[in-house]
Formats: sequence, C-alpha cells, structure tokens
Amino acid sequence: MATSYLAHHVALLAQLRAVLADVGAAEQVPSENHALFLDRFDELVAGLPQAPEEYAYLGQDLLSQIFSRYPQIAHRVPRDLLWFFGGDCLHFMPDEELALYQRLDERRHEAESRGEAFDWAQEQRLMALPDDAARH
Repeated sequence: MATSYLAHHVALLAQLRAVLADVGAAEQVPSENHALFLDRFDELVAGLPQAPEEYAYLGQDLLSQIFSRYPQIAHRVPRDLLWFFGGDCLHFMPDEELALYQRLDERRHEAESRGEAFDWAQEQRLMALPDDAARH
C-alpha cells in the first residue's frame, strides 16, 4: 500500500476525529459512550499507519457506527474513507459513486504497477472534470 495513499486516509481520519470531538463538546451525545468511541477511534488513527491490514475491520466498524450513533454528522464522513475501508462501509455509497471510486482505484493500481507516483486527491479532481476539460 503506497504511503501517500495511506497518509491521505489517515489525514481524513484525523479530520473526522475533530468533527467527532466537536459533537462531544457540544454535548449532542452521551459523554461516557462518546468517550469510549473516541478511544477506539484514536486506536484506529494510531494503529493504521503501522498495520493497515490489521486495522481494516476496526475502521469498517467505527465508520459504520458513525451512521447509526451520530447521524447528524454522517454527511461529514469523507467518502474516501468509506471506499478505503470497504466492507459494510460500501453500503453507504450509491452505485454511481462506487463506480467512480472503482475507476479511481484502478488508475491508482495502474500507476503503482508502473512505479509512478499517484496523487489520489488530484486524480479525483481530474475525474470530476468534464471529458473535454481534462484534455486541456
């Protein structure tokens, strides 16, 4: 797994962690349960860079829980994270979005197989452009 790809997703987790902290600070959720959830989330953020495969299931579990525990912030969960962790997280993505991420992931794998650098965020922006605009 390419370091920049992993680093991109760890950064998104850190942003989501800040959103979760804000929810707790605003006292929108029971504090005891929220504190335990944040502890597990912190475990994910700390462990993912060292052992991505080992933390994949925890990531799926925690992201899925956000949709049921914190529906008020579900729209703030980065779509990249849903794709990155896969599994049950994919149930929160429509088919069109899944197809887009599949194409993006294929591009990433092609670039990595050729030994080329791949900027996930830049490729997303390029894919969002109309076909004729991407050629200029």
